[in-house]
Amino acid sequence: MITCYVQYELNPSKIPEFEEYARAWIPLVEKFGGTHHGYYLPHESPNDMAVCLFSFASLADYEAYRIKSLTDSECQTAYQYAEDKECIRRYDRHFLRPLDMKN
Repeated sequence: MITCYVQYELNPSKIPEFEEYARAWIPLVEKFGGTHHGYYLPHESPNDMAVCLFSFASLADYEAYRIKSLTDSECQTAYQYAEDKECIRRYDRHFLRPLDMKN
């Protein structure tokens, strides 16, 4: 399993727009076989930071999702929404693996 951790730098005046964007992506990740663990929004933290986590069985499955998302109309609508609303300033992706408790 591989988990993608995405850290977003948001436009603080566009948090409601980011929330709408985030709500759109949860079922889209699941549509392509992933498990979405949720989005986490600013609270007692910097007002321009959010994160999300989602997992795929393997990095190859994640890469297949990324390729399919480029031509999927729902994904493109979500991308365009964020672009139009300018709610995301930048983001960074990190890939993590769970600790194997057997060893």
